[in-house]
Amino acid sequence: MKKFLLILFLFIFVVAIVAAAGYFISSNETSVEVFETEKPFRTSIVRKTVAAGTVIPEDEVEIKPQISGIIEKMYVEEGDKIQTGDLIARIKVVPNEQSLNSAKNGIKNLQIVLDNSKIIFDRNKTLFDKGIISSQEFENAQLSYNQAKQNLRNAQSDLQIIKKGSVGGSSANTNIRATVSGTILVIPVKEGDQVIESNTFNAGTSIATIADLGKMIFEGKVDEAEVGKLKPNSELKVSLGAIEDKEFDAKLTFVAPKGVEESGAVQFKIKADVALDDDFFIRAGYSANASIELEKKENVLVIDEALLRFDARNDDKPYVEIKTGGDQEFERKYIELGISDGKNIEILSGIEEGDEIKVWNVKAVKKEEAEATEGEENDDSEEDESND
Repeated sequence: MKKFLLILFLFIFVVAIVAAAGYFISSNETSVEVFETEKPFRTSIVRKTVAAGTVIPEDEVEIKPQISGIIEKMYVEEGDKIQTGDLIARIKVVPNEQSLNSAKNGIKNLQIVLDNSKIIFDRNKTLFDKGIISSQEFENAQLSYNQAKQNLRNAQSDLQIIKKGSVGGSSANTNIRATVSGTILVIPVKEGDQVIESNTFNAGTSIATIADLGKMIFEGKVDEAEVGKLKPNSELKVSLGAIEDKEFDAKLTFVAPKGVEESGAVQFKIKADVALDDDFFIRAGYSANASIELEKKENVLVIDEALLRFDARNDDKPYVEIKTGGDQEFERKYIELGISDGKNIEILSGIEEGDEIKVWNVKAVKKEEAEATEGEENDDSEEDESND
């Protein structure tokens, strides 16, 4: 029994030694990393920018009253299509007590003047008929009498306007009509609301906003770094947040001559006419993004941007690694870059069309970054020693 246990112990000991030796050998072996390669290729490359904004009607018209009062009746609702001259609302005039009292007193005064002018006219007419006064004196009395009658009529008309908003039953001022054809976008008032007339000193209360939804524009903002590359009549592609998988053609019509600073960056307003599609109903105020072509090059040498690396110890100079004659042997090549579309980037110099470029993997990238960091720390320590 003791002999069996001794043999078992020796067997377990030998197996443990062999396993430990195998682990030690395998842990010291260096695995060879295998990198794939890609070649540069020629294609067209377009540099674009995206401007955020909204789609709005080209023209919006606010309808405002010509007289103050209270909205007695609304004849339209938001979304209604109307024509020029259609009735929108009717206003009930609420007279100002001070103005009303002043107009009434003015009529009383003019009535007194008229009565006196009539007495003078009748007396002068009798004297003129008898040949006692000249025709000139009679005509002056007649003129004064006629003027007094006209002044009284004018004052009575003014009183009617103050009380009813019009003269002789006319409803031109109290009936609010559309001045343009289009769609009612907004009605900010309701029946019973008080409104103020539009005049020299007051913009007045807006009763409705009308716009033609068949003429829409894109309005957005572009950063100052890109506004200089915009050209008049440039083609845009407008996509709406409310309509998926659809782009509308647009043409740039306006770039603001002055920018506005927002969050530390200067933004310039742009406008573009949007070509509408009859299959889609575009509502005013939809959020939109406009893709604008800034620069385009045909048949240029490009690579995938993922192949690029930047040398942190050499002013972040861009480079790639090119495969040499040996297997998995690469050589660093610094390159000069052109424009990019976000995926591919133009190569101006540094590599040829047939070169094989290393495709970086995550492990290799982390290793390179660690080496670059270690190199920077060593450089800093050497600089500190030299200063000491």
